[in-house]
Amino acid sequence: MNGEARLLAPLVPTRGYFPDFLTPAEGLLGMTDALAALRETPSARLHEELSRLSTATRPFPSWIRAMAEGDTRALGRLAGILQRYYEAAVAPYWPRVQCRIEADRAARGRALLDGGADRLLASLPPMMRWRPPVLEADYPVDRDLHLGGRGLLLLPSYFCRRTPVTFHNTDLTPVLVYPVEHPAPRITPPVPPERSLGRLVGQTRSAILQGIGVGCTTSELARRADVSLASASQHATVLRDAGLLVTLRQGNAVLHTLTPLGAALLRGARPAEAAAYERLG
Repeated sequence: MNGEARLLAPLVPTRGYFPDFLTPAEGLLGMTDALAALRETPSARLHEELSRLSTATRPFPSWIRAMAEGDTRALGRLAGILQRYYEAAVAPYWPRVQCRIEADRAARGRALLDGGADRLLASLPPMMRWRPPVLEADYPVDRDLHLGGRGLLLLPSYFCRRTPVTFHNTDLTPVLVYPVEHPAPRITPPVPPERSLGRLVGQTRSAILQGIGVGCTTSELARRADVSLASASQHATVLRDAGLLVTLRQGNAVLHTLTPLGAALLRGARPAEAAAYERLG
């Protein structure tokens, strides 16, 4: 992985601009579609976007210089590097990443259903502030993004930290990538997974898991499982310690959603991603 990281470093600096073509819209469909779209990047776009990268401190290696000159053949090498980096640095942890993304999406969807677009935009993390009709965001540089009736695609990101990011090219579909909430470090030692899973028996916790659905608050969970609020909270804690659900604070309430492992347990199957999640937990 270190080799791939070194090769990619000139294209993705730790701060500042990086080319838009590295994050194609097809990425929403998965890595295969994203790499296929990357390979089809027009030479004029390669030249324009790579020319924006600073090479004052370290010149581009020859294969990136070729891309900067519009040589699309080097895109095959770039796609291979990205694939190997993904397999080593992202794929093994994807179930854990996915559960945080799904928790955030559940929270945003809940806000949208409860109060429409205003509630949704007001629910975004604190580095973004909804002051109608403007969504303000902490950003590395001062810039305005005018939608012009095109709408805004909100993308929660596990790897985005501190500030949101968007495309440099304002002609592209307006996208705002923002950081998801990361759980605070535990103050007390984590409960051993074996002990937590061993406590997962009985109809009540089965009802709790089934009652979560696509996401619910503790009070809703109590009603669905027909238990007291205190009991629902206690069972949710056990399930969370076992890696079967994730809890996200939303205003004065909390929202519970299933992890891939929790969903697999309900299905009565253990797909590869659930097994990988358990190994990581």
